[in-house]
Amino acid sequence: MLNFTFTDEQEYFREMLREFSLNELLPQYTKWDREKTHPRHLWKKLGELGVNGLRIPEEHGGSGADCVTTGIAAEEVGRGDFNLTYAVMLNALASEIITNHATDQLKKTWLPQIASGDKIVGVAITEPAAGTDAAGIRSTAVHKGDRYILNGEKSGISAATIGDAFIVFAKTDPNSGSKGISAFVVPADAPGVECKGYEDMGNVPIGRGSIYLTDVEVPEENLIGLENNGFFQVMNGFDLSRLLIGLQCAGAAFQSIDETIEHVKTRQAFERPLAKFQGVSFPIVTHYTQLELIKWQAYRGLWLRDNGKKHTKEASSVKWLGPKYAQEAIHECMLLNGHYAYTKEMPLEQRLRDVIGLEIGDGTAQANQMVITRELIGKEFRPY
Repeated sequence: MLNFTFTDEQEYFREMLREFSLNELLPQYTKWDREKTHPRHLWKKLGELGVNGLRIPEEHGGSGADCVTTGIAAEEVGRGDFNLTYAVMLNALASEIITNHATDQLKKTWLPQIASGDKIVGVAITEPAAGTDAAGIRSTAVHKGDRYILNGEKSGISAATIGDAFIVFAKTDPNSGSKGISAFVVPADAPGVECKGYEDMGNVPIGRGSIYLTDVEVPEENLIGLENNGFFQVMNGFDLSRLLIGLQCAGAAFQSIDETIEHVKTRQAFERPLAKFQGVSFPIVTHYTQLELIKWQAYRGLWLRDNGKKHTKEASSVKWLGPKYAQEAIHECMLLNGHYAYTKEMPLEQRLRDVIGLEIGDGTAQANQMVITRELIGKEFRPY
């Protein structure tokens, strides 16, 4: 028999995070967007709650939680502050790369600080001429003596202006395509590193921007894994982050639906509650149903990952449809709440802006459809 229930520990974790998210995060959610600041103290608070170190082993300060539990954190934190879910998704991606491939010294240096929230580590792959085609990056890392010299530009990087370090992907063998990419830990304050932020539509507190690398020297010890193997390390990590993205978007949308249900129960039109009109209730039901499908596909994908089974097409389907269904649901909620929801007095307009950003990040809908085509029909029929 299939069992779709969470364990008692997972249910306790969910309830604890739901309470924290709604009571401590949600009331300040719009504040950081308006002030264009990153709430570092709340990032650290999530570290104290164990959220930042879910995918970090206990010996390095984390909890070594499974992927399903990590998904619960993404969904519940997403209800309160969509941008602080990066403490789940971004940390999970960076932590898995370091845990699975880095030297013991790098693990000891960075993993405890990621888990505590003392340090924020971004992942720098995308470049001006290489987004979906990650293998087409042009940044280089030249091995000289006991160091690597990095040059290039990374663009659209989450945490560019707030990160303490970045996992930077660069070509160590420029003539070998994806088989010539390596990964390095690069401190944000290293000589030759310059970070510049964007004036983004949403996700403002996350500090997305560009990272410029000019003759940046890093020791050999900062190489993650084997030289020329970086591309394959991060591709596996994307399967996890895509599932978490689907849940963080669903969390924000579910919260919007909950708020809207309360509104339509109490708002009167033509001497009866709005909830009594099918033109109001049916759209809510439609969006709820779509989000439930995404939610359980995401948890299924996380369960498959926990059990060592393939989950690439599940991850890509969640990443493709999760942000899409979430932004459609939030948009509908904005309309159902009327003209006040179009103001910045309510969180709906910000949720809409924030979620739209993840229709792009970690692979567009088209990129994920190409992945599913490859997995479902076969590599020989992929559309590129």
